[in-house]
Amino acid sequence: MTLIGFLSYAITIFLMVAGLTIVVSWGNLIKTLVGLGIFQTSVYLLFIAPGKLIGGTAPIIDPRFTVYSNPLPHVLILTAIVVGVATLALGLALVVRIREAYGTIEEDEILALDAENPDDGGPRE
Repeated sequence: MTLIGFLSYAITIFLMVAGLTIVVSWGNLIKTLVGLGIFQTSVYLLFIAPGKLIGGTAPIIDPRFTVYSNPLPHVLILTAIVVGVATLALGLALVVRIREAYGTIEEDEILALDAENPDDGGPRE
C-alpha cells in the first residue's frame, strides 16, 4: 500500500473520531447533526478509498487495459449521499419543531423542561 493509501485511511479515522466526539460531547442539537454529517463523510471515504486503484480504468473491455477500478462502491456512495442529505433535512426539521415547542435546542434544557412537566410530555405553546 502506498503512502496515499495510508493517508486516506488516516483521514477517514480522524473524521470518524471527530464526528463521534462531536456527537457525544455536545448537547446542542445542531452540533450533533453536524457531527453526524462528519461521521457519515468518513464512512463514505471508507467505502470509496479501496474502490479506486491507481492506474485503473473504467471497466471497459479492451485489450489495452489490464487494471480496472470497481465502480460499485462509487454507485453505493452516491445513494448513501442522497439518503444522508434527506436524513439531515429531516433532522433539521425536527430541530426546528423542537425549538418551537421548547424554546431551546440544548439537550439539557429540554430534559429539564420535560422533568418539570411529566404529565403532558413537555411544554405546549
